[in-house]
Amino acid sequence: MTDQKKSDQTTSSEKPWGGRFSEPTDAFVEKFTASVGFDQRLYHHDITGSIAHATMLAEVGVLTNDERDQIVEGLKGVKADIESGNFQWSVSLEDVHMNIEARLTDRIGITGKKLHTGRSRNDQVATDIRLYLRDEIDVIAEELKRLQAGLLDLAEREAETIMPGFTHLQTAQPVTFGHHLLAWYEMLVRDAERLQDCRKRVNVMPLGAAALAGTTYPIDRALTARLLGFDRPTENSLDSVSDRDFAIEFCSFSALLMTHLSRFSEELVLWTSAQFDFIDLPDRFCTGSSIMPQKKNPDVPELVRGKTGRVNGHLVSLLTLMKSQPLAYNKDNQEDKEPLFDTVDTIKGCLKAYADMIPAIRSKADNMRVAAKRGFSTATDLADYLVKKGVPFRDAHEIVGKSVAFGVAEGRDLSDMTLEELKQFSDHIGEDVFDVLTLEGSVQARNHLGGTAPDQVRAAIGRARGSQLD
Repeated sequence: MTDQKKSDQTTSSEKPWGGRFSEPTDAFVEKFTASVGFDQRLYHHDITGSIAHATMLAEVGVLTNDERDQIVEGLKGVKADIESGNFQWSVSLEDVHMNIEARLTDRIGITGKKLHTGRSRNDQVATDIRLYLRDEIDVIAEELKRLQAGLLDLAEREAETIMPGFTHLQTAQPVTFGHHLLAWYEMLVRDAERLQDCRKRVNVMPLGAAALAGTTYPIDRALTARLLGFDRPTENSLDSVSDRDFAIEFCSFSALLMTHLSRFSEELVLWTSAQFDFIDLPDRFCTGSSIMPQKKNPDVPELVRGKTGRVNGHLVSLLTLMKSQPLAYNKDNQEDKEPLFDTVDTIKGCLKAYADMIPAIRSKADNMRVAAKRGFSTATDLADYLVKKGVPFRDAHEIVGKSVAFGVAEGRDLSDMTLEELKQFSDHIGEDVFDVLTLEGSVQARNHLGGTAPDQVRAAIGRARGSQLD
């Protein structure tokens, strides 16, 4: 074997688990199986879990108080080294857990080797991921709340701004911009509820399950759970180390959130186009073209829309990862972290972009109003008017359909027709018909819970703000 080959391989005795092995790990296999390149971001949670574990071991008499104190102080020193950049991560030590344990032993000697008593990397990593995800969920929840608050502020500002409502992307009925924004808000309410529901299942502690069957040491899992802020310990040791449902559930929440943000993005992209010209996004959220000087591209919403596929892919990746695994832990589960980490990073970035951007949107109310007058958006109001005059709805529908056909041929909206022209379709139509054919009359007429009337929009905003304070 060449000197280079020898230097590329780690002898079995240098591995914490190397006693059973008779030859060194292959250099390629060592790199292929190592996770330290991406799981080192768990260092804070790994150390936090280890401190709680050492504290519990001392409480039940497995460690002395002096050993506990050495370990705790040593771990704090390792954390300081990592955060100051004075820490060399080693691929040969495979992962964040063994890197930290090795550095601890270097600092405090043989006592450091006692830390792993009563646990395995299997329950250790499951605990670390839950601690990490719990913290990230709390950060995401706050950013989601900031976006919701921005939507409510914008909706209040635009409570009376009339725009066309669409179905099939065709003009349907007049709504207000504020009402439309509250539809976005409702999607985020469901997202926030799903996130908090997911957090409940994240916040259970697998530590103490050890490799798969528990441990013979007299551990106190309830104490460790309290120290780490978990609601309770997990119930079954086999499930504890192999469960990744919580990560899948988080990615499912994330995929739905990104689907909603993608829908928002699609509308923003349309509305900023010259063909719609409903809103303006500040320059700081847009970019230009390298060849076309006039371009102002809505890159932030476009990129958020594009990142939705990335998050959806991570959900499928985790579902596929787990679908054929027998109990208990398998090396496959090392592949859970990169999709999860990237999902967290992606939705945090997208939420921040949106929370910053939404309050800066400016509507072009005149353009919205002109668009709302196109496409006979008050036709349904005319049908409702006829029904209130005693005309059966299906007959009213046909009458209005004929009046719309007349308008299409004449190139005029219903509100632009004369009373005589309208009356040719029904004798039930009177002078008061023009009260319902105006855009303002249309949105105001829907003055009920969930309706488009500005007063209802403001009332919904008030309820939403009250809910956020609860």
